[in-house]
Amino acid sequence: MNNIRNTLIAALLLCAAAATPAQEVIRLWDGLSKPYYKENSLREREVTVWGTLTVTDITEPTITLYRAQGRNSGAAVLIIPGGNYEVVAIHHEGYDVARVVSRQGITAAVIKYRLPSTRSSDQPGKVPLSDARRALKIMHQQAGSYGINPGKIGIMGFSAGGHLAAVSTLWKSADPEENVNFSAFVYGVTNDSVENMKWLADSLYYRPLTGEEKTNNRLLNLVTRDTPPAFLVHALDDQTCPPEESTFYFQKLQALKVPVEMHLFPRGGHGFGLGHSEDGTDQWVNLFINWVGRLQRK
Repeated sequence: MNNIRNTLIAALLLCAAAATPAQEVIRLWDGLSKPYYKENSLREREVTVWGTLTVTDITEPTITLYRAQGRNSGAAVLIIPGGNYEVVAIHHEGYDVARVVSRQGITAAVIKYRLPSTRSSDQPGKVPLSDARRALKIMHQQAGSYGINPGKIGIMGFSAGGHLAAVSTLWKSADPEENVNFSAFVYGVTNDSVENMKWLADSLYYRPLTGEEKTNNRLLNLVTRDTPPAFLVHALDDQTCPPEESTFYFQKLQALKVPVEMHLFPRGGHGFGLGHSEDGTDQWVNLFINWVGRLQRK
């Protein structure tokens, strides 16, 4: 009986391993100097915030890359978890999403980015974007190794990660390997409201924004006919990031005839990650996967 039980346990472990997409952790600045970095005593740690496990005090940014499973579409997405620029909700807005997406043939990379902090940088407002751009560059450079079509690399952001994804999308880089072909904002931040400008001053820049920075953060004004296609998700009862963060962006893209798809759920609140069956928000991931498939066929 013990032999049978041990055999069954081993079989179950093998099945579980087979069901988990292959993954690899890549240090973003391995062998390079981290930009906007100053020596500090921070030590990365896990903290539970808003009922979910997050990481903070990150000094060594990485991407965890999940290879596409099954029929590889060639598409890839950089996933940026949220956390108010205070923590990174790496599990429910990162790894959990990557596992689902990669099982549907889309390579997924979850970024654990450095958070803005005056303890670790003299220019904290520039730190997250530098990490996001480095992650995109690595994905382009390693495209052949992971079966990625370099013309099908997108970005997905949640909440504050949605703001970082929007900035990565709309602040065009001179290096084409740092730009994206599509974007997805899940209860993201795109509006230039007074509240948002104060939030950026307090949580990202750690000082009042200059006139140029205010202009650059009026993201809706940066939308053009060349802006990449977008997939937007929001709950109408979101009290943290109002649904206008998505609807205004949708309207701008639609007016310029940029491909855009938006899904608004009556309930769901903020920070629902993969979503919940009781309010229907769990539908958005499959909708996104379907959208990427249709987008790539055009």
